[in-house]
Amino acid sequence: MASVLTVNTATAPTDLGEMRSGIDKRPSAEPLAVSAPGPAKDGPGSGVAGDSICNRRYHGGDDQAVYAYAREDLDHWQRHLDRELSNGMFGENLTTSGVDVTGALIGERWAVGSDGLVLEVTSPRTPCRTFATWLGIRGWMKTFTAAALPGVYFRVIEPGLVRAGDGIEVISRPDHAVTVGVVFRALMTEPELLGGLAVADALPAKIKRQVARRTAVN
Repeated sequence: MASVLTVNTATAPTDLGEMRSGIDKRPSAEPLAVSAPGPAKDGPGSGVAGDSICNRRYHGGDDQAVYAYAREDLDHWQRHLDRELSNGMFGENLTTSGVDVTGALIGERWAVGSDGLVLEVTSPRTPCRTFATWLGIRGWMKTFTAAALPGVYFRVIEPGLVRAGDGIEVISRPDHAVTVGVVFRALMTEPELLGGLAVADALPAKIKRQVARRTAVN
């Protein structure tokens, strides 16, 4: 059964040299409220109560309200990197089990738990310098990109509580084939896929503008 293994938050920012980040997320023992945070610059940033978002230019807001990463993919990286990776280590709010995160369709909706929470898939995570600095791995951005296991951002359709052990049910899927993995590869390594993203209406406006700019005929 697909489920949430842990719900993870950064209760305080972490100093990473010249940067401050909310990437150091730890599992919560308590249920946490999830709601739409509003615009990244004006709201709390994260959709998960008590979570910290520092760089509002690139992170947070309604289209990145919740970030999930699969435990199966963390296990892949544990083997590849030969180091332990605890739940939340990649900065994810939800560490999941039993659900294909990379294969999730843009616009797909998940019902999480029993308190009415509904999330909608919006986009993949793309690696940044903060992520590389946090892990302390030379060439990490290139390595992460090549693997194409990006995790997934959600917007909040219906607010609710989430807790460790909650079930995940995919309650609707759009009528297209644009997955999180396809969007990631289109943006990062396979630009020939960009033209096919237009059918995914649930993509964030920022990504739609990027796609339009990169596919425009001069």
